[in-house]
Amino acid sequence: MVRVTRSDADGDDEIPASTRAQLVLVAGAVIAVGLAPIALAYVQLGATTDAGVGTADRTGEDVTRALDRAVFEAASGVPGNHSWSDRRDAVAAVENRLDPRLDTLRTSGLREGVVHGIEYNESAAGAWAAEGCPGGPNRQFGDGEPIGGVVRQDRGGRTHVLGVAVDLRVTGEESASRMTHRVDAAPQSAG
Repeated sequence: MVRVTRSDADGDDEIPASTRAQLVLVAGAVIAVGLAPIALAYVQLGATTDAGVGTADRTGEDVTRALDRAVFEAASGVPGNHSWSDRRDAVAAVENRLDPRLDTLRTSGLREGVVHGIEYNESAAGAWAAEGCPGGPNRQFGDGEPIGGVVRQDRGGRTHVLGVAVDLRVTGEESASRMTHRVDAAPQSAG
């Protein structure tokens, strides 16, 4: 609490020097406490990873998550619109929906100095079809077949897209990684 004393007859208020010093200290503390969250937010927003440490890996993870969503969206509606005899057109429709997204993903890291190479992988798609669509007398569905990197299957006379196989290259200033990624067209459960 600040006490104000009257020092003379013309009505001027004077605050003792010790009280003024305390007020200056309190005001400085209030300002410092108010600026601390702002400074912390500034530091956090400006934080970057160390050069070459995990940059390509982090963006590779971001790209694979974006690929998962893009393939799911591109394959949705295919069975309702394409019979098995129309399977080549079904794959073309998926590729037409997916290609603009792939183009965007290829250039998405340029600002950070990261380049993404994404190409369909037909041999990986063939291996996936052989593994994921086994033959035998008690099979429910038809053969799984790759066209380009897209794996499709005959299910009740309709074309179902099982997924897409791509080669993913992530190249940064200090690091690079390569991988073949199988992207399921069906959403994954969080089980």
